[in-house]
Amino acid sequence: MNSYGVLAGYYDELTRDVPYGRMADYYEDIFAADGGEFRLLLDLCCGTGSLTCLLGERGYEMIGADASPDMLMEAMAKAADARCAVRPLFINQGAEELDLYGTVDAAISSLDSLNYVRPQSLRAAFGRLKLFIRPGGLLIFDIRTPEFLRGMDGSVSVDETEDVFCVWRGWYDAGGKALHYGMDIFARDGRAWTRSSEEHVEYAHEPETLKAWLAEEGFIDIETRPDGPMAGDGRVYIVAKRGKD
Repeated sequence: MNSYGVLAGYYDELTRDVPYGRMADYYEDIFAADGGEFRLLLDLCCGTGSLTCLLGERGYEMIGADASPDMLMEAMAKAADARCAVRPLFINQGAEELDLYGTVDAAISSLDSLNYVRPQSLRAAFGRLKLFIRPGGLLIFDIRTPEFLRGMDGSVSVDETEDVFCVWRGWYDAGGKALHYGMDIFARDGRAWTRSSEEHVEYAHEPETLKAWLAEEGFIDIETRPDGPMAGDGRVYIVAKRGKD
């Protein structure tokens, strides 16, 4: 069972409550407070590109990177209809293998996407981000806290629309410090329904550990912020500035 394969085609339909507009506002408020110039942005683990395209429509030049080809297919189709002065560039890369042609003014990663990256790979990803964020540029991302992920052990939830029914079951591996969850996706196919399954894993990253790794890679002014969109649901934001060496 692979992550974000079949689910990619239904992701937007099942996540219609995500406040992408508020998230874009939040990032822009941080840019404004910093006072630097932010024109070229990287949306790391961009998924179906909803936020990538929204920021593109607000005038930013966007690069979207994601490890899932299926999610990127959805993103590219969405970008074709977006009203962006410059169409976003999408690249099929995982966070730890990031390889851009130059630097960006800031990198963002939303909706606990970095929880999906193994700890050793995430540490490597911070090193890659240091290479491709300009000196003085920003890194902004959010994660689910370890406490939240542990609390999801044994949980079952259901998402449904007229054409898709998704059952989510979670279990927490204390030894591996990871939340595993299986998803059974039932999609309407004429008068019948087809069933597909995926497995997802989110790793419990301690915010203080991530801040220490960022500092080791040369990021400065690192702060944990509880004030971002959807922050009351076990989500914290981390903001860091790329040092000027």
